[in-house]
Amino acid sequence: MMKKNILILLGLLIGQAGFAQEKSKASLEDQVSKMAKQIEAMQHDFDQITKGIDDLDWHNKLADVAFVDKVIITGPPPAVIKNPTGQGAKNPVRFSAYVFIPAKIDVNKKYPLLVLPHGGVHSNFTSTYAHIIRELIAQEYVVVAADYRGSTGYGAGFYRQIDYGGLEVEDVKSSRDYMIQNYDFLDKNRVGILGWSHGGMITLLNIFNHPEDYAVAYAGVPVSDLVARMGYKSQSYRDAYSADYHIGKSADENVAEYRKRSPAWNAEKLKTPLLVHTNTNDEDVNSLEVEHLIKSLKAEGKKFEYEIYKDIPGGHTFDRIDNYGAKEIRFKVYNFLAGYLKPNKKFKDVKELIQSSYFPPKKG
Repeated sequence: MMKKNILILLGLLIGQAGFAQEKSKASLEDQVSKMAKQIEAMQHDFDQITKGIDDLDWHNKLADVAFVDKVIITGPPPAVIKNPTGQGAKNPVRFSAYVFIPAKIDVNKKYPLLVLPHGGVHSNFTSTYAHIIRELIAQEYVVVAADYRGSTGYGAGFYRQIDYGGLEVEDVKSSRDYMIQNYDFLDKNRVGILGWSHGGMITLLNIFNHPEDYAVAYAGVPVSDLVARMGYKSQSYRDAYSADYHIGKSADENVAEYRKRSPAWNAEKLKTPLLVHTNTNDEDVNSLEVEHLIKSLKAEGKKFEYEIYKDIPGGHTFDRIDNYGAKEIRFKVYNFLAGYLKPNKKFKDVKELIQSSYFPPKKG
């Protein structure tokens, strides 16, 4: 009897020890999870601080040539609504957009508009584009650049609104519409769009979905085939798309959705004059994606212009950096855009491009 009681007691002690161990393990997991959320919240706080500092930098870099504004506008309601009956759940998404207007503008004249969506997954429009904006301003373009849903620098909630290749495209279109509706000196028939990388993808999907709203487009190293892209990118990259607040499924689980968001699989929609560039040593958007787009456009019998650059220095950013070769390529891009948008002060040569953006401002 005593032996039996000892065995029962031993069993209870072992059970309690196991329970305590499980409780300790659960507690540790809870602590790690809580800490991960705190770190994520801090990262978003840092991003907002960085964004605020960079906004000041825009004014420092452009004050001599442009009026710089930042407006808040709306796009469609969220793509993913977890509580559709919640208060304001289906309200349009608010987002910011940068507006750049030449300082010496004559409001009695008409000016062309360029829409410039930024690149990057969860990135934003930063002053690294300052030289390009100065070049556009020098030609007397007005520019709008949206920090569409999912951009960083606006908190966790906005970050989770990401809809890559989806409603972010409509946010950028909304920025175009805002400009036409609010600035009488813009010519609605001279609106172009240009972007690089993810911004190039948004450029393509804008002209595919809204061909009547754009006179011309340039897509530099554009993400063109999300199905192929998921195949050569890392698992952590793929996870950003399959997150429950984003597409929610991986490409193998819903290939049709990834195809729908891929310009190469929508080539039949092209109606807008288009220039496409890619670089064979691109370390981000493999040139195979852009080559698929080019082949698809040709197969559909579409008229467009393109150039496949061979191992140009700079890789993914080959025509956005500051060396002379990049400026020569941008001059080509500007020439293409000018053929349709007719800016008041079209560059005559690369020298004029350089003087407009890289030289000290002329006095008087």
